[in-house]
Amino acid sequence: MKVALIGYGKMGRTIERIATSRGHEIILRVGIENLEDFTAEQVTAADVAIEFTGPESAYSNLQFLLINKVPTVCGSTGWLQHLNEITSLCAKQDAAFLYASNFSLGVNIFMEINKRLAQLLAPYPQYDVAMEEVHHTAKLDAPSGTAITLAEQILAQLSSKQGWVNEPTEDKSALYIRSLRQDPAPGTHTVTWTSDIDDIAITHTAHSRDGFALGAVLAAEFIHGKKGIFTMKDVLGIA
Repeated sequence: MKVALIGYGKMGRTIERIATSRGHEIILRVGIENLEDFTAEQVTAADVAIEFTGPESAYSNLQFLLINKVPTVCGSTGWLQHLNEITSLCAKQDAAFLYASNFSLGVNIFMEINKRLAQLLAPYPQYDVAMEEVHHTAKLDAPSGTAITLAEQILAQLSSKQGWVNEPTEDKSALYIRSLRQDPAPGTHTVTWTSDIDDIAITHTAHSRDGFALGAVLAAEFIHGKKGIFTMKDVLGIA
């Protein structure tokens, strides 16, 4: 495939290394130093674009890519208030789009375990649940997109929880997500269910960016030649 990388920081460079090792060609690299290269002529030469930027630029980048009908994989977080608009634009343009809050294969399996654990514990109100996520200091959003996805999975199962908060609270109807920023920390997510008699905890710890990058490249390979709106469940064949 011919790949356009929109966002060429540490993650973009890791994706480049993984993609080229799998036989793909990077034909465009757009970072803050060469935004003028982000043109319709350049992006439409690519078979797929992989967008990893930040909350302030992702929405406009995605609009531009989909208007130009470039199949797009997005891993940026912090912009999801516009997700419905982007999926609607993708459908209107008859394009292809795949968003994931986390592309790691392990994290996506972890999410399935999280959802199942919430289903199993939902009938037992003696268990309360909280979450902690740890990332590097360069991560701009808190809580992480992965933590929000995990929280939404839990909230879908618990009538006792009405939403999540990112600061300590005495409100039992709120799911507390504790966010820590420290270096080095590619990413750790822990969900803990606590009762008077025991705790049940599940944890995913990333060792490097390679897992995220590989998942993004696999997602790009999956949507190549397709049209529609997809998730990592489609890539991994998770029902």
